Amino acid sequence: ILLFAIVALVFGLIGSMISAWRYMPTPPESPAVATLFQFKIEDVNGHKQKLSAFQGKTLVLNFWATWCAPCVEEMPELVELQAEHDPEKLQVLGISIDSPSNVRAFAEKYKITYPLLLAGMDGTELARLFGNQAGGLPFTVIVTPSGAVKKTYLGRLKMEELRADLRAI
Repeated sequence: ILLFAIVALVFGLIGSMISAWRYMPTPPESPAVATLFQFKIEDVNGHKQKLSAFQGKTLVLNFWATWCAPCVEEMPELVELQAEHDPEKLQVLGISIDSPSNVRAFAEKYKITYPLLLAGMDGTELARLFGNQAGGLPFTVIVTPSGAVKKTYLGRLKMEELRADLRAI
């Protein structure tokens, strides 16, 4: 019986190690995405969000500001896009380049249903890592579940193009 218990324990440990290794997130393919996943950014509810929690999902990162008219115009379409998808598979994240008070008031007024993150000037630097050297808004990035940057968009989104790019992932 003791020998059987030892063998069972050894195989249980081996199984646990294999399971942990198999489900361990792989490092992102893009250095910009790796940097993104190191950030903790406050959301509109005052909670710090570990962006690494979104690793393994398709992400639509939307850099925006309340004073940016095209940003505000595309937000209802992004709300609709998020509603069409399981948040365990696709997550829209609004990364604000604006003051926290403006974003909180905006979120309350317009009932944005996807996470809005208060990045401030850190958001501008993060957008630059993804290739937005001009700092223009809106700026949107698709990140694949493996952590690769699929595509970037500068300016108002064309939602059919975005949906087609997402279907291709």
